[in-house]
Amino acid sequence: MTPSAPTPKPGGTSESAFVPGRVTRRAAAPAGKPGGLPVAKSAAAKPGKKSGKAVPVQPVADTASISATIREAAAAAKKRVLAITNAHVVPVEGQPFDGTVLVEGGKILGLGASVQVPEGADVIDAKGQWLLPGLIDAHVHLGMHPEGEIGSTSDVNEKTDPVMAAVRAIDAVDPFDLGFNDALAGGITAVNVNPGSANPIGGLAVAMHTHGRYIEEMVLRSPSGLKSALGENPKNVYGDMKKTPSTRLGTALVIRQAFMAAQNWMALPEPRPRDAHMEALAMVLRREIPWRQHCHRADDIATAIRLADEFDYDLVIDHGTEAHILGDVLAKRGTPVLIGPLFTTKSKPELRGRSIANPGKLAAAGVEISIITDHPVVPINFLVHQATFAVREGLDPEVALRAITINPAKVLGLDARIGSLKVGKDADLVLWSGDPLDIMSRAVTVFIGGKQVYSYDAESRVGAAASRV
Repeated sequence: MTPSAPTPKPGGTSESAFVPGRVTRRAAAPAGKPGGLPVAKSAAAKPGKKSGKAVPVQPVADTASISATIREAAAAAKKRVLAITNAHVVPVEGQPFDGTVLVEGGKILGLGASVQVPEGADVIDAKGQWLLPGLIDAHVHLGMHPEGEIGSTSDVNEKTDPVMAAVRAIDAVDPFDLGFNDALAGGITAVNVNPGSANPIGGLAVAMHTHGRYIEEMVLRSPSGLKSALGENPKNVYGDMKKTPSTRLGTALVIRQAFMAAQNWMALPEPRPRDAHMEALAMVLRREIPWRQHCHRADDIATAIRLADEFDYDLVIDHGTEAHILGDVLAKRGTPVLIGPLFTTKSKPELRGRSIANPGKLAAAGVEISIITDHPVVPINFLVHQATFAVREGLDPEVALRAITINPAKVLGLDARIGSLKVGKDADLVLWSGDPLDIMSRAVTVFIGGKQVYSYDAESRVGAAASRV
């Protein structure tokens, strides 16, 4: 990575000191053009005098006029250009530079070392801080498995049948889960929320932004994949119930039978009877969404490849603890691996091969990797730290940044919108105090769609997310 200008020390007591996220000035508007809403003039009462006359009651503006003014103000705000200047910009796809990023209407309008700030723009002087695209965690249970709650509040697994293809994560995500604010503090602007791994076929995932009050306003893609699990989890859950599957071969059988049933359903003449599970599996067979395969051991990864070849769908390996053993096979197939969580113990036999060095081994084999937290298994704000420690163990720093930005965006089918800084992409931006792969750096200002949703004050050492209501 290209070294940046020295990062300014946080804090300061003068009135002109930079506070992250504050609009420090507005470029001068040309004469005759409004710079904001008109302010009505009113006569000020002079102190010390009493007129003794009754003050006439001023007429109250009707609600329709007030609403129209608010709508006009909101429309003007969307059209206004935001300029982040004097930043060390790391586009991820492209060379870093020191310069400016322009935002208008929630999209990146321009960026470069010599970009001119339009008159009337709102300006944030980054003063050498690092500006990157918002980070992306492509495997979490955010909003479905809330932290600080008793187990009965978890909605992450529907453990009543091994085949739950049609359940949707979007129906269980609570946008007021505390973890969403933690995500913002970690510079994460987008996540992929998966059902859990209790079932051989667990349900449909949703990709979404990390700030909002209403799921439909936050969704980037739904469904964004269909979750499946191999290995210890499903066989233990259903083995305890004395049901199939209680073994690895039983788990593979359940998946095969489900896909065969879906193929038979798709072969029926139209109009076919509606079937929620079959419709979900058909999206995978038509390659409309990827098959998100939970697996750790190398032999389970081999089974995942076998099933994908048998039914001809797009495969994504989730977790991939021992994926480096088959790195050459996965690279040749072009199968991406979402590796992690990395900051946990070897809590079961299939995790014996867990190592923070594994991302570097996978990347060296030519596999496209993304790093994940599996939140709440690892707190979501530790995503960037997992990347940092993977670099310490051999992962190339540029690959590490791609593994938490553009690579997960590709897996989610959202790389045309998020994951890097390019003209026309969503203005999901994060100002960092320095290199995000430096353990001492932190996200100081976070934007989603050009709207500031989080800021950290260095003097008080307090970060705050924007209100969700």
